[in-house]
Amino acid sequence: MWVSFSMPRQTATRSVAFCLALLSTTAATYAGAAPDSKTNQRTISLHEAVIKTIEHNPTLRAFDYQLKAQQGRVQQAGLAPSPELSFELEDVLGTGNNKGVDSAQATLSIGWVLERGIRQRYVNAARAGASLIEVEADIKQLDAAAETARLYLVSLTFQAREANADKTIQLAEETIKSVRKRVKAGKTPEAELSRAQAELARRKLEREDIEHELLSANRRLAAQWGETRVTFARVEGDITLLPQVASFETLKSQLPQNPEFARLQSAQLLNKEKLQLALAQDKPNWRVNAGIRHTNNGNDQAFVAGITIPFGKRTRNPGRIAEARANLAKISGDEHAARIHIETALYVRHEKLQHSLHVIETVRGEIIPPLEQALTETRRAYNLGRYSYLELRSVQAELLDAHNALVEASIDAHRNIIEIERLTGVRIAQPKTTL
Repeated sequence: MWVSFSMPRQTATRSVAFCLALLSTTAATYAGAAPDSKTNQRTISLHEAVIKTIEHNPTLRAFDYQLKAQQGRVQQAGLAPSPELSFELEDVLGTGNNKGVDSAQATLSIGWVLERGIRQRYVNAARAGASLIEVEADIKQLDAAAETARLYLVSLTFQAREANADKTIQLAEETIKSVRKRVKAGKTPEAELSRAQAELARRKLEREDIEHELLSANRRLAAQWGETRVTFARVEGDITLLPQVASFETLKSQLPQNPEFARLQSAQLLNKEKLQLALAQDKPNWRVNAGIRHTNNGNDQAFVAGITIPFGKRTRNPGRIAEARANLAKISGDEHAARIHIETALYVRHEKLQHSLHVIETVRGEIIPPLEQALTETRRAYNLGRYSYLELRSVQAELLDAHNALVEASIDAHRNIIEIERLTGVRIAQPKTTL
C-alpha cells in the first residue's frame, strides 16, 4: 500500500476542490495471504472512502453555508445607495407677508451620494473574503481526506495484524501436533503439551482482540463520511508495498504547493483590499441634489440643485487604516514562520521515513531469513529429541517478533508518506517492491 495526495485545481459548482491521487491496491491482504474468501463481505478502496468523505463529511458542509453567506455579502456590497427624495416647505404660517401659505415655497428634490469608487472597494473586499473561504474549504477537504487516509491505514494495519495472528495460530497448532506425537511416543512430558495448548489459547485471544480493534477502526473510518453503520467488512490494499521516495531537497522544492501558502496568499489579498477600503472610507462622502421649487406668490417654478461637501480634518479613518496595514504586515511574518515550520516538519518526517525503510530492509533481509532457517533446524532437532520445547518456543517467538516488527515498520513508513505528501501537496511515492 501507499497513499498519495496531489492537488491539481478544477472548477466546481461551489469552489475549487483539491483532487486526490489515491491508493493503488492489490487483491492480497497481507504478506502473500490469499484474498478474503468469506462471502458477502464488501470491501472498500481508499479512493472510494475519500470521495465519500469529500461528499458527505458533516464538518465540510459548514463551508457551503459560509460561502453562501459571503456571496450574499458580495451581492450586498455591489448595491448602490438608494436615492433620497426630500420635500421642503418654506415661508408658511409666519407673520406679515408669510402669513398663511400665500407666500409658501415648496421644493421637491432628489439627492444622491457620490461614492467616489468606494462601492467597488466594498465589492473587492467581499470577493477576497469569498476567495479565502474557498481556500480554507479546500484545506479542510484535504485535511479530511488525509484523516480518512490515516484511518484507512489503521484499518489496513489491523487487517495485517489479523493475518499475522492467523499465521501465529497456525504455527501454534502445528507445534501442538509435534508435541503430541512426542508425548505419545513417551519422549516428552505431558506438561509440554499443556504449555503448547495454553500458548494456542493465548494466541487465539490476541486474534480476537485484533478483530475487535478492526471493527472499531472500520467504524471510525465510516464516521468520516457521516455513517454510524459500517457497510463494508474489509479495506483494500497491501500494506507490504514499499515506496521509493525522492530526496529531501527534491521534496523541499515542492513545498510552495502546500495549501497553507495558498491560504496565506488569499489572506494577504483580503488584507490588501481591506486597506484599500479603509483608505477609500477616509475620503468624505459628497452629496448632490436636484429638484423643482414652486412659489405660491406668483405661481412660479424653478430648478434647484446643490452639493454638500464635508470639511474638517483630512484623515477620518486613521484607526482602521493602521489596523489594515498592521494585518497586512503580519501576513508576511506568518508566511515566513509557516515556511520554517513546514520545512522542519518535512525534514523530520523524511528522516523518520528513511529510518522505517532501513528497518524494513534490515528485518526483511538480515533477520527474518536466518530466523526462518533456525526455526526449521530447531523443529527438526526437536522432533529428533535433541532440543526441548523451550528452545523451540524461543525460536518461534523470535521469528514472530521479527514479522511483527516488519509490519510495524511498514505502518510507520506509510504514516510518514501520508504526512509528507500532505506537506508537499504532491505525490512522492511509487511502488517499489513487496515484502
